[in-house]
Amino acid sequence: MEINYVIDTLFALFAMTLIIFMVPGFAMLEAGLVRTKNVTSVLTVNVMIYAVASLAFLLIGYELAFGSWEHQDGMSKWAFFMFQMAFVGKVVNIMSGGVSERSRILPLAIFTIAVGALIYPIIVNLTWGANFLAGTALDISALSDLAGSTVIHSTGGWALLAAILIMGPRRGRYKDNIVRVIPASNIPLVTLGALLLWIGWFGFNGGSVGAISSKENADTVALTIMNTNTAGLAGAISGWLLTYFRYKKFDITVILNGALGGLVAVTAGPDQYDIHTPILIGAIGGALVVLFVPIFDKFRMDDPVGALSVHLINGIWGTLAVGIFVADVSIWTQLKGILVVGMIVFPLSWITIYIINKIFVLRANDEEQLEGIDATECGIESYPEFKRSI
Repeated sequence: MEINYVIDTLFALFAMTLIIFMVPGFAMLEAGLVRTKNVTSVLTVNVMIYAVASLAFLLIGYELAFGSWEHQDGMSKWAFFMFQMAFVGKVVNIMSGGVSERSRILPLAIFTIAVGALIYPIIVNLTWGANFLAGTALDISALSDLAGSTVIHSTGGWALLAAILIMGPRRGRYKDNIVRVIPASNIPLVTLGALLLWIGWFGFNGGSVGAISSKENADTVALTIMNTNTAGLAGAISGWLLTYFRYKKFDITVILNGALGGLVAVTAGPDQYDIHTPILIGAIGGALVVLFVPIFDKFRMDDPVGALSVHLINGIWGTLAVGIFVADVSIWTQLKGILVVGMIVFPLSWITIYIINKIFVLRANDEEQLEGIDATECGIESYPEFKRSI
């Protein structure tokens, strides 16, 4: 019916708009977690990612993912494209935040093109799209992943892991087997960014239901958004309690990352859970953040924003959780999906980043890091009246 077409088109556009709120969400979160001398570069990278990744997806990636522009008839194909386009930059946001304070901007832009045009569309093709591996041993089209615990969050996490292994830690982060704490520069920005991401997640997960024009679909959308919020609440509380138990401090950055971990974890199946299961899934997600941040530090894997713990670890957990808690979903199908995505994304990202790094040098040298990426790359400092930290 024409009215259903109109309603679902409006729904997709509204969900897309909520997802775009995650652009300033990532920007504010990352800007608050880095030092003042690197804030402008982080903001520049986030704006660049949205622009570059979106255009790469428009020109190349979308047809690679879905085969054509004519596969969608339940809503405007333009609205469907905009909704899918809103996702693509998030993959690179995950990676860029984890290499903050030591990455140059131009090489990162080149990697963004590779993600928007090739790496992310390949994963979408195998899971939500045309599926060029249908019928082969690597067919993972049966993966149950509503909004991308694996397709988006783990994809970004695998790319970040490759980048960290190639680039190494920030200058002075690890010295004499001691982890040097580099404090966040602006906690209000961190809080604002995390809460913008939380709001954006309602479009991220709710919009992935795909339609709202029938009573059944409307109920599914509402349940999906409710369960998404519940997992975020549980993740925040879990991060809060575990942080206090371990350190006798209320660390707002861990509480917020716990919430984000819960949101990532529930993203694979919020439409399939009852109203109580997301409490457990989100609480485990928050706990995993608290557990894995120091583990990655132990292995000298420097991640200023905790993206590996939030997105990679909880992307894996959330995908497995569907197989654990949903009766008609096989945990082996979920595990196969995780492994195949990792086997594709990590090598592709590693090779791409390695080549880019050889040609353009992705990592800023120690002198540039000491001066600050704002001064060396942007020429504009966010807080010029402040004395910069070393």
